[in-house]
Amino acid sequence: MKQYLLSVYQPDGDPPAPEVLETIMRDLDALNQELKAAGAWGFAGGLHAPSTATVVRLKDGDVLTTDGELRPFQDEAEV
Repeated sequence: MKQYLLSVYQPDGDPPAPEVLETIMRDLDALNQELKAAGAWGFAGGLHAPSTATVVRLKDGDVLTTDGELRPFQDEAEV
């Protein structure tokens, strides 16, 4: 059986205005109910903000860790 991941992304910063957020949450709830009714529901859960992350990557044989979200070319800009 094929398995898929459906990820709903919320950008950093202030949440949308209540009237916008209400529509989004209603539509998301309808999708969740439809998935459950089809037997395709697995689980739901949120992630912490990107600023709480530790990015781990390999560069030139060394393991580099960066606190917070990864910004492309960050290392090169700091040289």
